[in-house]
Amino acid sequence: MSDYRSEIKNIFSKFNTQEEFEYTSCTGTNWAKGIPASRREIISPVDNVPIGKIYLADIKSYHQVVSKAESAFKQWQLIPAPKRGEVIRQIGNAFRENKEDLAKIISLEAGKILQESLGEVQEVIDICDFAAGLSRQLYGLTIQSERSSHRMMEQWHPLGIVGIISAFNFPVAVWSWNAIIGAVCGNVSIWKPSEKTPYTAIFAHKIIEKTLKLNNVPEGVFNLVIGDYTIGSEMSNDPKIALVSATGSTAMGKKVAQNVAARLGKSLLELSGNNAIILTEHANLDMAMRSVVFGAVGTCGQRCTSTRRLIVHEDIYDEVKTRLVEVYKRIKPNNPFLEGTILGPLIDKEAVSMFNTNILQSIQEGGRLLVGGGLSKELPGNYVYAAIIEAHNSHESVQNETFAPILYLLRYDGGIENAIEIQNGVKQGLSSSIFTENFKQAELFIASTGSDCGIANVNLGTSGAEIGGAFGGEKETGGGRESGSDAWKNYMRRQTCTINYGNEMPLAQGITFEM
Repeated sequence: MSDYRSEIKNIFSKFNTQEEFEYTSCTGTNWAKGIPASRREIISPVDNVPIGKIYLADIKSYHQVVSKAESAFKQWQLIPAPKRGEVIRQIGNAFRENKEDLAKIISLEAGKILQESLGEVQEVIDICDFAAGLSRQLYGLTIQSERSSHRMMEQWHPLGIVGIISAFNFPVAVWSWNAIIGAVCGNVSIWKPSEKTPYTAIFAHKIIEKTLKLNNVPEGVFNLVIGDYTIGSEMSNDPKIALVSATGSTAMGKKVAQNVAARLGKSLLELSGNNAIILTEHANLDMAMRSVVFGAVGTCGQRCTSTRRLIVHEDIYDEVKTRLVEVYKRIKPNNPFLEGTILGPLIDKEAVSMFNTNILQSIQEGGRLLVGGGLSKELPGNYVYAAIIEAHNSHESVQNETFAPILYLLRYDGGIENAIEIQNGVKQGLSSSIFTENFKQAELFIASTGSDCGIANVNLGTSGAEIGGAFGGEKETGGGRESGSDAWKNYMRRQTCTINYGNEMPLAQGITFEM
């Protein structure tokens, strides 16, 4: 057994967890056993060797968790927000203490390079810090009334149960955005992690168990259900789930949105991205190259914010192409646990197949493969060579999200308006970037007529958002906003209150009504 496998085995032992995990759901600190017939093997993308076996929950188990969550909400919402924030602060410290262990689980299960996995756990810690401060800042408004001796105000109340459906590429950070901020707001949560990364979710709950016990947190505030798509479907159709936050493909998000809308529930969607970086004739190319490469090959191109299109002005196009091809020739896929690796594996064999199919489709549409492509023959996992393809924005392969390390190189001429038109000329609208040292170009890019994405960056890449800003996108990205800024309002319901402290009963709009 290799060193990283030995380390993982020690982490399992540390948390009193075996590779065969027979529990399928957790309500805070209590774990429920699954049905033996539902046992599933989890394969590591690092070496295509099993990590272990887990059991999937059935619908009955899901509803038992919902029942616990309902009871917990009645108690949790009554705890003052700053005291909820103190619990969250301690949860953040628990993740600090176990940062490296959880990062190694993420790398083994999702295939992320260890540096990225460490960064993801740090994101959880940062969210806990943010939420602890937020617990004293859930502000409402005082509104001037048109009626004398009346006071109007807005206040915010928790929604209830927040359902979280997360994807494999960020197997714990997205949970924290929703569960941690939701909890500070007074909500409880039920988390259905990706079937591809259940151990990350298991260990996240193992990490917070001690904190929940020490603070006598009601059983059912933080809940976990390990299941397949049937659990996600049940959650989106369940009227007891006040908000469903779903991260994944646009196709998945549309199903969730339809199910939730049919019962007039709330949904928060973080879906596909088809992100572009514009390099104008005024770009600092030394800066730009680092951002382009990280954005395109980070997480093996499996981030929703990955750089998929590079839109380059014709005056610098040939230089950019030459420099990028030379860099890509030096990028070799390797084990994500090894220091210096920047390109780890794709998540599974299906992803490898889709990578190859997308390259073939692009070539058939007239694209030109400049470098990369193909499966590594030296490594026993899902390792591919990052590819650059010269293409046109109208190609179907470019229009669709390619969840793999394929960078489409696109040329533009004329003014910045032409580049922005190309940037906006896709169905998705998550992240965007421009590199320019021209003030007017930068301002045009972030103006209302500029980028139509939820994220617009100047002189930095599309990937690697900070937790302090609201994260999300427009169009087929779903319109959701999570993490920082005022995204906390998604997890609360607004209430307008008017108090009459006088002795008269005036009506609004000057209406008189005599009895």
